[in-house]
Amino acid sequence: MKIIFPSTPNWNVLEEGKPFTFKIQVKPNQDSTRVHFNIPEGQLEGMTLDSLGYFNWTPGYDLVDRIQGNKGFSVLFEVSNDRGEEARRSVEFRVLHVNRPPLVGELKPFYVQFNVQNTYQIDPNEVRDPDHDPLVFIPITDQLPEGARLSAQGEFSWKPSQTQFNKLKTSPLYVEFYVEDQPTKARTKGRLKIDVTQMDLPPVVSVVPNSQNIRLRENTTLNLALYLTDPNGDQDIQEFSFVSDNRSIPKEALKKNTNTQYEFIWRPDYDFVKDPLDTLGFNLTFFVIDKSQKRDEKRIHVTVENAVNEREKDIQLYTQYRTSLIRAWELIAQLSEKQEELSRLYRRAKSGKKNRSVMNAGIGAGTAITPLTINGDGASAVNARRIIPTVGGTATATVGTLEATEVIGRSISPLVDQLNKIIVKRNELQTKGDIFARKYNLKSARRGQNGQTFAKDLDDFEASMKVNDLIALELDAGWQDRNKPKNAEQQDRSLQRTFRDFVPFTD
Repeated sequence: MKIIFPSTPNWNVLEEGKPFTFKIQVKPNQDSTRVHFNIPEGQLEGMTLDSLGYFNWTPGYDLVDRIQGNKGFSVLFEVSNDRGEEARRSVEFRVLHVNRPPLVGELKPFYVQFNVQNTYQIDPNEVRDPDHDPLVFIPITDQLPEGARLSAQGEFSWKPSQTQFNKLKTSPLYVEFYVEDQPTKARTKGRLKIDVTQMDLPPVVSVVPNSQNIRLRENTTLNLALYLTDPNGDQDIQEFSFVSDNRSIPKEALKKNTNTQYEFIWRPDYDFVKDPLDTLGFNLTFFVIDKSQKRDEKRIHVTVENAVNEREKDIQLYTQYRTSLIRAWELIAQLSEKQEELSRLYRRAKSGKKNRSVMNAGIGAGTAITPLTINGDGASAVNARRIIPTVGGTATATVGTLEATEVIGRSISPLVDQLNKIIVKRNELQTKGDIFARKYNLKSARRGQNGQTFAKDLDDFEASMKVNDLIALELDAGWQDRNKPKNAEQQDRSLQRTFRDFVPFTD
């Protein structure tokens, strides 16, 4: 079986928010059998694959941000039939970012006083960009009343004159403006109602994000933006702060940017939620008070979830992974050294059997002793004749092979058995080490199934390094590698040479 994707150029390039569909083709034609389609890996929210092989997906607008521009998503497709045949093929969908214009909701009215510089900050909860792009406010100049000013940050300021204030009493004024996102400059029109204040109104505090319940995990930053407004003028604001029923929340978490804009920035550490608790909740109450002691408050319930320090856990698992491979590497080096030693002994014993011999010579049976007279050439009578005794008989000489290996050195048979054990153990460790290094060279593999599979394989791998017959193999329990690397970087390079799939730890 074979999976066939469309062949048109850029068929796998998608846009956010735009529906996309195609049909998976299977070759050879499987009309006679039922074909099953599946997505075993990489399926994202909204992806569907029906029984006929039609794939449908509308990428969400939150997949790719403005800075990335585009992002790839790999999806693995699987096809099988009733006869047990199957095929797999992956494809990378390239999703392009699509910009959306800003959203403008219903704004609170801007209440102004006479002979006072009135300031109004447009509520960021009502004016926002769905793509989280920076926003700029652009006034429509022909609609602004004389003396009014709208800043790029959305601050409306105006000190109405007597005539303007009297006219405003008869009917409210509506001012339109544009909200433009950057850098794509998509625009949306908004409208603000301006009216006169008839009474001393309380100030208002706005929190972004506008949620009464916030849930976060340990070591995650909570960032709240707080905006203060007073219908009688922001200069009427006297005090702004917060209280919490958890005393560990520091007051320094509230930071002042301007008189009407604050930020709450706080990050719970990994010890915030004590074991055996899973969560810990508390209330944050932000309050603002004006000069007439009128107030407004916003209460937020924060729930912090107990979280595992993933980085420390990854380091711990990697240390176990690396330490076991170092032990295996050192044992392989010791076995290799022992193998070379036994090989030398085996070669010496084998050559001694062939080359070492002993010669024995002995006198046989004697038959008779006979004098022998020799005439000399000298002039004197003494030197003229010599008498020499001779012995007659037989003599024998034998050359026999000496079993040198049984008399000198060691026997070949134990050497061969011991050498075979060393070779088998070394090959076993090399094979298991290669498998272990390859299977758990990634963080995700060591984390998988809560680390239970990794812990089991680690125990099995450690058990394979326990050489029970140290005496039989004549291995030194206090052996030290003379060529041991001096630092961790050299150790990692040595491990990669021994176990090719070993990957050092990276953040």
